[in-house]
Amino acid sequence: MAEVVLNDVSKSFGKTVAVDGISMTIPDGAFVVMLGPTGAGKTTTLRLIAGLEKLDRGSVSIGGRDVGEETPAQRDVAMVFQQYSLYPHLSVRDNLAFPLRSPILKTPEAEITRKVADVADVLQISHKLDNKATELSGGEMQRVSIGRALVRDPAIYLMDEPLSSLDAKLRTDLRVELKRIQASLGATLLYVTHDQIEAMTMATHVGVLNEGRLVQFGTPREIYENPNSLYVASRLGLPRINILPADIFGSAPNGATQIGLRPEHITQGEGTPAEVRRVEHLGDQTRLHLRLQGHEVITLAQDGHDYAPGATLNIAPRNPLSFDANGNRLS
Repeated sequence: MAEVVLNDVSKSFGKTVAVDGISMTIPDGAFVVMLGPTGAGKTTTLRLIAGLEKLDRGSVSIGGRDVGEETPAQRDVAMVFQQYSLYPHLSVRDNLAFPLRSPILKTPEAEITRKVADVADVLQISHKLDNKATELSGGEMQRVSIGRALVRDPAIYLMDEPLSSLDAKLRTDLRVELKRIQASLGATLLYVTHDQIEAMTMATHVGVLNEGRLVQFGTPREIYENPNSLYVASRLGLPRINILPADIFGSAPNGATQIGLRPEHITQGEGTPAEVRRVEHLGDQTRLHLRLQGHEVITLAQDGHDYAPGATLNIAPRNPLSFDANGNRLS
């Protein structure tokens, strides 16, 4: 595995700027997630690292060497796509073995057999090795797709929303499995997604992208607790952060036009009255949907009281985040 460094990486397609001056270090052995909506530049960044797109400006280094002039094969990366990209006429065994049989790797057959068996065991598909790819469920096909990358020992794994087409339960299962595999291998992994839960649960580092620019990079906890902008604050957290006028609870901080309140950062039982509009019982928590001076607010029930729609609840802010008119965080 290797450290990967992006320095002022940029790419445009005609007049559309896809990636705009991204500089980022992916530490050796880290699980880095790039988070952002569709069109933020996530996939293009992966393709630039892999060598599937040519840089307009900047550089990419893998393991200390500049790979700008290297082919995708020479860069020693393994990529997993959103779609399964399997060979339908081959068995699961041969799909997993295919990368190892490339002329570049020249892996001995005994080593191929061992690696395929090990990866199949990790992904719990050993009993499917002799099945054709077309005989698998969607979840099994994605496991094989991930396994085709895992059989190799590349400098970095690149994963492009590999779980997004799966059902909710399977996504949860594979999130846990993927993080466990990455940790056990000590692998360097760059994973792109628009799903904040994947970012929060798997990443050692998160890079938040907006319109091709890297707007913040740090641990999931740093990003969640100390976002540098309203945009970043809105990308992490479920339920999402409440965005309210800065003076809704009284005097506003100097220069602030809006405040952000995480649902858990709202004190109940004192302060400004709000109307309970809806109650969601989710087993481990109860969400309260409130109406506060014409604004929607979501918070979590804190005292075990069974609130009903129409009830009044007094609330006050605790450690609100303040933002200026441009959405920048105020200290």
